[in-house]
Amino acid sequence: MKTKKGDFIEIDFVGKVKDSNQIFDLTLEKVAKENNIHNPKQTYKPVIICLGQNEIIKGLDEELTDKEINKQLTLEIPTERAFGKKNPKLMKLISANKFKKEKITPFPGLQLNLDGMIGTVRAVSGGRIIVDFNHPLAGKNLIYEVKINKIVKDTKEKLKSLLKTDKITIKDNEAKADIQIPEPIQKEIEKQIKKLIPELKKITFTKPTKKDN
Repeated sequence: MKTKKGDFIEIDFVGKVKDSNQIFDLTLEKVAKENNIHNPKQTYKPVIICLGQNEIIKGLDEELTDKEINKQLTLEIPTERAFGKKNPKLMKLISANKFKKEKITPFPGLQLNLDGMIGTVRAVSGGRIIVDFNHPLAGKNLIYEVKINKIVKDTKEKLKSLLKTDKITIKDNEAKADIQIPEPIQKEIEKQIKKLIPELKKITFTKPTKKDN
């Protein structure tokens, strides 16, 4: 059986930077421990994605289409189909006073949030600091070692993967999700879910939306 666009699939993977072989993401706890990058606060388990819905980087999404299940795959994703090339305009020169105000001591490699933007300090020189606001993996060619465990058929599992919650009940092809969704977009969310999971006739969000004071 091969995968196709629109399929929900369960995968295990290890993502690496091609040049350095550095692991940047994975689902396998054993591999994390073997490489001394295990995080006890992280839950290691397979993930479910819907192919063609941009839930993962474009290149990987495309590569996982038309593939056999239960086979170990090694997929190379060039930077253009991963996180893109580095944008020089996202390298910013920032005054040291900005860091003092935020009570931050900058050093090369420090990742931080400045005015809602995630960046990495690249250089510290006198009163000026160079901060790179590109994605940390921009400009990198990637390698993914992936196993497609199965094509997911269970409606509840599909819905759980889309809404990122276990608080779901389904009866007679009608779903109830105990999750807070702003009322203005509930209909749009329901429309998208029914497009991806056509067997569902109705989705109700039971958790009340917080109202502004």
